[in-house]
Amino acid sequence: MTLGAALVQTAAPDADRITTEQLMTRLTTSITNLKTLRCNVRAQERLSNGKYQPARTNMKMAFNPQRVYLKNTIKGVEVLWVEGQNDGDAWVYPNSFPYVTLSLDPNGTIMRRNQHHSVLDAGFGTIAGLIHGSNQRRDHSYERSFRYVGDSTIAGRPCYVLRSEYPQFRYVSYTAVAGDTPARIADKFGCGEYRVMERNGISPGSAIPVGKTLQVPNSYGRRTLVCVDQKLILPVLVRVHDEKGLFEQFEFSNIVANEPIPAAEFTKDFSEYKF
Repeated sequence: MTLGAALVQTAAPDADRITTEQLMTRLTTSITNLKTLRCNVRAQERLSNGKYQPARTNMKMAFNPQRVYLKNTIKGVEVLWVEGQNDGDAWVYPNSFPYVTLSLDPNGTIMRRNQHHSVLDAGFGTIAGLIHGSNQRRDHSYERSFRYVGDSTIAGRPCYVLRSEYPQFRYVSYTAVAGDTPARIADKFGCGEYRVMERNGISPGSAIPVGKTLQVPNSYGRRTLVCVDQKLILPVLVRVHDEKGLFEQFEFSNIVANEPIPAAEFTKDFSEYKF
């Protein structure tokens, strides 16, 4: 398997410039305060068969209300989701027979097949949750394991490097309670929906019977690397390893944050789209 930015060389941290706590706070704040985002994403995600699915995606997003446009440049698939429109479904142009636009649930089985994350988690939202946790989190030791370990350069961009070493990563038994779904359980453990669904053979959004015993990771990863652009204070590289090796990697490039995006670019009739 070939991975971009496979090796990250770090120089020693400058303790007088920024601390781990300051860096994590600034990163979370930058992500939370995003109004618009354009970027390209190169992804590698490990599937249940052990193989890696590559993807290269052009992404544009706006928030409040949330609007997302994605184009997979390998497959030519286009996705548009706009909060409050299309009965909550995404418009999807599959770039394959019968070459018609579909309306699909972004958290449904079809759109989540072989996908670690929902289109609604596009951008950096998952990363903010990964390093910051949530009020539902049972144990915050994984988030507390991150350390600022030095500086590096990724694609010519000076970066701060955050690293988590969490050798206690493992699957634990969990007994479902009323209202549990894969997303709710993932939020409790900070482990990501995909692993919950994969390990237990359940579908996204499905109600889980009370009392059912599941195997759930106790954190997001055994070893995690986040490289943060020193100017933008946004991630340019995220890499997660678990007990099997590389779980996922995301490289962000051509990042343009908080510059206006014309409203027409979040409509299915926009001239550059095939919907």
